[in-house]
Amino acid sequence: MATDTERLRRLIDAAEVVIWDFDGPICRLFAGYPAGQVAADLIAWLERGGRGGLPAAAGPDRDDPHAVLRAVGRRQSAPGLVAELEERLTQDELRAAVSAWPTPYADPLIRTWTAVGARPAVATNNSPRAVKRYLESRGLLGCFGPHIYGRTRELGSLKPAPDTLLRALRARDVDPSAALFIGDAATDHEAARQAGVPFLGYARDERKRELLRDAGAEAVVDSLEPLLRLVRGT
Repeated sequence: MATDTERLRRLIDAAEVVIWDFDGPICRLFAGYPAGQVAADLIAWLERGGRGGLPAAAGPDRDDPHAVLRAVGRRQSAPGLVAELEERLTQDELRAAVSAWPTPYADPLIRTWTAVGARPAVATNNSPRAVKRYLESRGLLGCFGPHIYGRTRELGSLKPAPDTLLRALRARDVDPSAALFIGDAATDHEAARQAGVPFLGYARDERKRELLRDAGAEAVVDSLEPLLRLVRGT
């Protein structure tokens, strides 16, 4: 346990900028508005009106709205279709933001870490509009200011591509080694690896922990409470 604590302390002490994934470390976006239903609605919309549905070879997780987006993006769909699909998902995320569940300890950790000098940002595959709506509802938007880097209609920029992380690093004018990315998925770990940013995994259950460990994440926590204790001690 001491080794884990020291590893966390080193990550915290080195982090001038803390970059957060959104859905997972900050909140459970689809807690009250199931992601599986959102994905099913997107697929049904694609299958109506001659839009062609999902390419069979893509093999996405049909319960993951972002997998649906990636599959459509990979088949080089018409820009108008991509834009309309992305906007439909954005509207679903905006509705979900109203009923999202805060991740335990995330709110006080963000506030405390900001108060002691860290500069936060968000790097996410979600719509930045949904992120802003949620953060505003929690009184956290002032901590992040404009530093919310989310999905665009360039679907090739979705994580595991490092695009959102690189945008956050440039805007915060920080070397990758002086940042920390907190994420809950293998795609987050891969994006951090490509961007050269130290990574801390957040796993709310054993399945998430195993996926992060299998992806190569060395530091993984199942609660943000140890981080809050360490940050309060700085």
